[in-house]
Amino acid sequence: MNTTVGLFAGIGGFERGLSQAGFFPELLCEIEPAAASVLRHRFPDTPLTKDICHLRRIPKVNLLCAGFPCQDLSQAGRTKGIHAGESKLIREVFRIAALPGNAPRWILLENVPFMIELHRGRAMRYITRRLEDLGYTWAYRVVDSRAFGLPQRRKRVLILASNADDPRPVLLSDEANYCDNSENDSHSSNVACGFYWTEGNKGLGWAVNAIPALKKGSKLSIPSPPAIWFPRSRSIVVPNIRDAERLQGLPHGWTDPDICGAAFPHRLRWQLVGNALSVPVAKWVGQRLLNPGRYLKELEVQDPNDWAKAGWGHKGKRYKLDLSEWPMRKMAPLLEQFLKFPTKDLSARATEGFLTRARASKLHFHPGFLGSVAYHLKRMKAKSLEH
Repeated sequence: MNTTVGLFAGIGGFERGLSQAGFFPELLCEIEPAAASVLRHRFPDTPLTKDICHLRRIPKVNLLCAGFPCQDLSQAGRTKGIHAGESKLIREVFRIAALPGNAPRWILLENVPFMIELHRGRAMRYITRRLEDLGYTWAYRVVDSRAFGLPQRRKRVLILASNADDPRPVLLSDEANYCDNSENDSHSSNVACGFYWTEGNKGLGWAVNAIPALKKGSKLSIPSPPAIWFPRSRSIVVPNIRDAERLQGLPHGWTDPDICGAAFPHRLRWQLVGNALSVPVAKWVGQRLLNPGRYLKELEVQDPNDWAKAGWGHKGKRYKLDLSEWPMRKMAPLLEQFLKFPTKDLSARATEGFLTRARASKLHFHPGFLGSVAYHLKRMKAKSLEH
């Protein structure tokens, strides 16, 4: 049987996708109480442990998965690096992989792609060196959830390593050769666009016909769902949490505390969903593990001084590949058509704060966008006076 151990399991995005590919979780580890309560409900037959630092034994499995903490590696986070804060817990993954008699055949890691360039790739050098010290050959690739039919622009770097097999035909065999230019597409003027209303000074997280990557929260760890602009109606709304779950490839209601029999507040669901791995991404990796493709060797270039969007390495040698973030191109529906549940108007207070920041910034905006924000603010203020 193809079996897994999930570290930093969150709400089980890895496990949901891998199970669809034919893998069975033997052990899960998650310290966050709300996320753990979701795991207990969704994977009732899988043992669940709390603190990775206290984990001294794991079952013998084929695959060890870890979406390790990104707070110190994210562009929107503290950017202190792989050896700071919670991100340094990656060390525990290597400790567990080195436990006598338990070395997994495969290790699969996931995190934000900014760590490739942060501090000139220090995090990637550390991770790949540790993998090589343990006797693993590694490959990595940045992928976008939109490639798998989800209208969420969510880019993540996957690092796959093996002490017995070749990881290249798994991560580096599929290529849709697609470059998304929708951000500059003049024909997208009537298409819904996602952005973060908590931003506006230096960026927006702008996404055409998609939402920007769902995230755990703001820099203060406050749950912060994105907003969506509908150009035709000039409205600014916040999506429903059930659609956010679907945007991760999860069934709606996956994190509902009333369904899971948990005691955490509903607003916490945004953090749980924002911290998850997109299910179709995990499913793709699982399917390729069981049925590898043809490694695209013709796209390989040896370059030990550069970290591209894809590459591999073994025994101190490093290679990069000219691959896109789209292993496949499964067309997503229009964002407006994807949403099934009632949206909520962005509040006047949130709209006004965003508009103030945006107008004071030097950012360039989509034609008609700021006008729509101002119109929405006026409408929301008038609505409040009516009540």
